[in-house]
Amino acid sequence: MALFYLLAIAAALLDRVTKLLAIHYLRDGAQSIVIIPDWLKLTYAENLGIAFSVRFLPPTGLLFLTLAISAGVVWYVHKSNNRSPLFLTAFGLILGGGIGNLIDRVMLGHVVDFIYFDLYHGALFGIPLDLWPIFNVADSCITIGACMIVLFHEKIFTRKHA
Repeated sequence: MALFYLLAIAAALLDRVTKLLAIHYLRDGAQSIVIIPDWLKLTYAENLGIAFSVRFLPPTGLLFLTLAISAGVVWYVHKSNNRSPLFLTAFGLILGGGIGNLIDRVMLGHVVDFIYFDLYHGALFGIPLDLWPIFNVADSCITIGACMIVLFHEKIFTRKHA
């Protein structure tokens, strides 16, 4: 269980530090910082929604939804007898990412995003389209944890029989 909580805390702390840096260096009209030309840059954005900036609940609703999901992850991990490192790592990353975004929602009323893969600018049926959203470390942790669950499902959830 220590691995679960250590990863959650580390993910949330890394997310917080990187967001504070983004606020300090990228907010207030600062230009994006190009990391890899025509591909990766750091760009400040405030996200009032969830993934891809989708807004289906008011900000307070999203705050409570994030809190409920985070609490559900903790409950599930404690209820489970699974203590495999893959299981604890995947769910620790998901919890840490959820906490990171929850902190933003509580403190700022929105989530700070700043990592932007500038992969495509174009149009689909005449509608302007950017292929990839701006995201943050918390989003990355949630995505990595979820991908681990999908990719290593059999190893994570296999029951050992005596």
